[in-house]
Amino acid sequence: MAGRPLSYLASIPAQAVKGIGPRTAKKLAEAGIASVADLLLHVPRRYLDRSQLFDLSSVPLGEEVTVGGTIVSVRTRRLSRQRTMIDALVSDGTNVVTAVWFNPYLKLVEGSEVALSGKAERFRGRLQMTSPAVDRLDGGTESLVTGRIVPIHPGIAGLSPHQLRVSIHNALQRSQPVHDVLDPEMLRRLGLVDRATALAAIHFPATLAEVAPARKRLAFDELFRLEVALAVRKHRQIEAVTGVSHQIDGPLLAAFLDTLPYALTTAQRRTIAEIQQDLASPHPMHRLLQGEVGSGKTVVAFAALLSGVQGGFQGAVMAPTEVLAEQHYLGMSAMIADAGLAPPPIDAAAAPGQDELFSAPPDGPVVRMALVTSSSAAVNFAAGGTTRRRIVDWIAAGNVDIVVGTHALIQEGLVFHRLGIAVVDEQHRFGVYQRVRLREKAATYDPDLLIMTATPIPRTLAMTLYGDLDVSVLDEMPPGRIPVVTRLAGKRPADLEPVYDLIRSEVAAGRQAFVVCPLVEESDKLEAASATAEHERLSAVLPELRLGLLHGQLRPSEKDAVMHTFRRGELDVLVATTVIEVGIDIPNATVMVIEDADRFGLSQLHQLRGRVGRGGHPATCVLVAEPTTEDGETRMRAMLATTDGFRLAEEDLRIRGQGTVLGARQAGIKDLKIADILRDVDVLAAARSEAFALVAADPGLAEHPDIGDEVRILLGADDEWLLRS
Repeated sequence: MAGRPLSYLASIPAQAVKGIGPRTAKKLAEAGIASVADLLLHVPRRYLDRSQLFDLSSVPLGEEVTVGGTIVSVRTRRLSRQRTMIDALVSDGTNVVTAVWFNPYLKLVEGSEVALSGKAERFRGRLQMTSPAVDRLDGGTESLVTGRIVPIHPGIAGLSPHQLRVSIHNALQRSQPVHDVLDPEMLRRLGLVDRATALAAIHFPATLAEVAPARKRLAFDELFRLEVALAVRKHRQIEAVTGVSHQIDGPLLAAFLDTLPYALTTAQRRTIAEIQQDLASPHPMHRLLQGEVGSGKTVVAFAALLSGVQGGFQGAVMAPTEVLAEQHYLGMSAMIADAGLAPPPIDAAAAPGQDELFSAPPDGPVVRMALVTSSSAAVNFAAGGTTRRRIVDWIAAGNVDIVVGTHALIQEGLVFHRLGIAVVDEQHRFGVYQRVRLREKAATYDPDLLIMTATPIPRTLAMTLYGDLDVSVLDEMPPGRIPVVTRLAGKRPADLEPVYDLIRSEVAAGRQAFVVCPLVEESDKLEAASATAEHERLSAVLPELRLGLLHGQLRPSEKDAVMHTFRRGELDVLVATTVIEVGIDIPNATVMVIEDADRFGLSQLHQLRGRVGRGGHPATCVLVAEPTTEDGETRMRAMLATTDGFRLAEEDLRIRGQGTVLGARQAGIKDLKIADILRDVDVLAAARSEAFALVAADPGLAEHPDIGDEVRILLGADDEWLLRS
């Protein structure tokens, strides 16, 4: 098997390795180690330096050391029915040490040469080591635990560290030299060691200096496979599908931009230009639009939609909740009206036939818009007797230009006449399947796709999760936006009274407040405030104020009714769960109180904080928390230190760890085992550059079949995944 690539070793079961029987193999497989390749890529988390052999006459006390010598005597004593002690006297000619073990199965022979590794101490005036690792030096076999750099692998499947170490050593011996899929020129250019060297050095280095280059190479391999998969996918999105070329210079976009009551930020102008360039291309756009809450993503997205509409295509906006969908519909309808693009109203009841309704187009350009959710439907140009069925028929006939909705947009009964551009808001709430279904609403071509998120994504995470997408970042807030002041409050009544005074004073000034709780109902298992209980409690604490309650267990119609009431200013305080985290726009809200804030992630806390201060009034976010964990304290400090969402997102990733990074994007893709996307940012950038260059020169990987096999087998990115988007 010498010279075989890793993709081949992935087909050899772990049980083929000496020392791994059926029972151990089953345990390993359940823990994700099914093959020889899996064993080789299960790398140590740290190392013990036992390479220096100390004389017993000068051994330092209390430190991890390795000593060698001859066993002078061995004695076994039974301390109890369950406990046996073995002690041996070992001499190296300079001194003697007593080694003690509580292991009845240990076999020691007087006169044999051994190496001992552990901590040396003084016991009753004599040098002693308790339960040291021991290796016989006259057995003719290589020691894996003494006199060398000893790897400490992450525990798995209940195997002892020694069992795991021996199994990986046997797998390495069976497999070397592992074939390298990267050409020598790339290795030289990037300063990488070859793969066989990397695998040997990561597991059993001769010196600690060998570890970093080995880890760098294997981290590069892991990230390179991922970026190759993304590059192939992006190439197929561009070359293997038919797109549309939009009319970027037209009356609708010009009318909208010319009538805006404020100047666009530099970031908005740059992003609109990037999107316009995509839309003018005959290839489908696949772009991720990132922007802080309040950075103006909706304006950018609406400009993109108008570019499609003015060329005769339809646009679609898919939002994760009915509240957010309705908010987009109302907001964009207002933009249409402000730009003078609102269609004249028609009486749908008086003119039941579609031909009659649209036979006489209005003077000048107009934009017809519809809202379609599971529970409601509306249009901005007709009233009186407008049914959902009629609105769906108008969309199919091409008499609606922009359709806003929830998952209802991808249901079987809704057909677009000529869908040209799709906008997906808060992409992390949708899976790949939903986006594909939306794009499939265009029959003979692929519509352009703009994915929006207000959740800041660190650059390294964007390169791994969304490396097949072009990325635009709105990294500039509109002028006049006042940063939200963040405070920390304890949970005792005396700590909370100033918080209630703040709510009272803001309401007296005509403003509104949110109080967010992590649970809907009380839980015996979690000591966290619930929205229902908190609503009852606050109703007693703030009897002079009008309080509402909103949570995910309410019916859609009930949630809509509460939000309408709050938006109209008929409620002073809204007690809610994180259902308000995404997209709720209440410009009059200036106070955000987050109960048990230490139980939320940083990204969630940042999103909730962004719900206030949207109307130009000074706003405050109060974190009510008494953290009991180090992570909770770290999150509170970070929230108090900055309002920069990207800094918070990186800190959140650092606290939580990268976890199943790829699973957040696509189920079935194996996670990163070696690379760390925060630590290895330079390696990631190099891997991305090399991968995209390779795929540009060899799109089908025909000249690099071994790399293609690794992407398919080791990453788990099969052709079906590569073709999705």
